[in-house]
Amino acid sequence: MTLREKIVQEIRECGPIPFSRYMELCLYHPELGYYSRHAEQFGKSGGFYTSSDVHAVFGRLLARQFDEMWRVLGSPEQIEILELGPGRGLFAQDVLDWSGKKFSEFFRALHYSLLERSPALRERLQSTLDRHFKTDKASLLNDAYDPLTLSSRAEPSRSLRERLGEVEGPAVSPQDHSQTAIAPDVPLIIFANEFFDALPVEILTTQGALRLAEGNEHLAETWVAPSPEELEFLDRHSVHPEEGERIEVPLAAQGYMEAVARLVPRGFILAIDYGYTRQEQLAGRHRGTLAAYRQHSESGNPYEAPGEQDITAHVNFSALADVAGQQGMTVQPLLTQSQFLLGIGEHSQFLDAFEECRLPQERAKVALQLKHLVTPEGMGETFHVLLASKGVANEKVVGLSGLGFGKRRGDSSFAD
Repeated sequence: MTLREKIVQEIRECGPIPFSRYMELCLYHPELGYYSRHAEQFGKSGGFYTSSDVHAVFGRLLARQFDEMWRVLGSPEQIEILELGPGRGLFAQDVLDWSGKKFSEFFRALHYSLLERSPALRERLQSTLDRHFKTDKASLLNDAYDPLTLSSRAEPSRSLRERLGEVEGPAVSPQDHSQTAIAPDVPLIIFANEFFDALPVEILTTQGALRLAEGNEHLAETWVAPSPEELEFLDRHSVHPEEGERIEVPLAAQGYMEAVARLVPRGFILAIDYGYTRQEQLAGRHRGTLAAYRQHSESGNPYEAPGEQDITAHVNFSALADVAGQQGMTVQPLLTQSQFLLGIGEHSQFLDAFEECRLPQERAKVALQLKHLVTPEGMGETFHVLLASKGVANEKVVGLSGLGFGKRRGDSSFAD
C-alpha cells in the first residue's frame, strides 16, 4: 500500500484530516515517510543538505561555542548536549571529534544525546557514531515518542533519559545505547538545526482551517472553523490571512519549544533555521511559506508525491522566543547564521576551518565552503539563530563569542 493509499484509508475511517496530520504522515510515517524511506536522501546528492553537509567547520565552530557555554555555566563536571533531529549524525560526529581534539576538559564532561524519529536515520546514526556509542560518550535515545509526551508525564526532578525509559511503547534495545544515566540537575544544551521548519503546521485562510478529504482522483481541500488555539496564535504571534492568502499556524513547533524548555534545568537552547519575526510578517513578508522540495527543486504542490518530497514551513521565531520566555528562559536578540558563525570564528581567524589544510588548493576549497555558510549568497543570511538560556547570569551569556559579531553591528530583535 502506498502512502497516498494509507492517507485515503485514514480519511475514510476518520473523516477529513487536518493538514498537520497529512504533513506528519508525509514526513514521519515509520516506513513510507520522507525521512524514513532512504537515509541517503540527506546530503548534496540527495533531496536536501544541511550546514553539516557543507563542511565539518560548522560542527567545529559550534563545538567551540559549546565549550564556551560550558565555561559560562561554571565548567561543571558533567554537561549534556541533546540534539533534536540529528539526521545522519554528521554534526554530532564533528562536535565530538573536534571537542576531543581541541577542548579536552569540555569533552571529558560532555555526554551527547540524540533524538531521532526515523528508523532509517537511526540506523545511520548507529554507524556514524559507533565509536562514541561504544565509549559511552553518546546515546541514541528511544524516540518513538515526542517531547510533548515526555514533558507532560515527567516530574521536573527526573532526568530526560529516565523519563524516556518510562514512556509506553517499544522497549529500548541494548544497541540503542540509551541507558546511560545523567543526573537530572546536570546542565543541558538543546541543539536544533533545521528541526522546527519540518514540524507539521496547520493552514488557515479566510475560509477557515484546512482539512483534506477524499476526492475523485486527488485529495480534496475542505475548510472548517478555526480552533480557539489557532485563532489565539494568529492574534498573538502572526497575521490574519487576507483574501487568497494562506497562513501557517505552527502549533506543533510551539508545543515542542515549550516541552524542551521545561527539560532544561540550567543551560541553553540553540535553534538554527530559516524563518522570520512577527515584525517581518506585519510588514508583508513571509506570509504563506509552505513549500515542497524534491531533489533540490521546489514543486509548489505538497500533494504531488506524498512521502517522496520534503515539506517545510518557515519558522516563526517571535512565537518560539515567546514560548521559551514563558518557561523561564532569557532569549537573546535574533541573529543571522552569518553573524553567529563569524562571531565564533573571528577571534581564532577560523582556525577550526583551515588548520588541517596543507596545500593552497585545499585552503581555497575550504574558503569556498566557509563562504557558503556565512555569505548572503549561501546560507549566511537565510538562516537565523535563536539562543535562549536558563539559570545563568545574562551578563555572562551576552559575552559568548557567537553573540559578539551581531552586537558590534547592531542587534536584530523580536519586536512586535
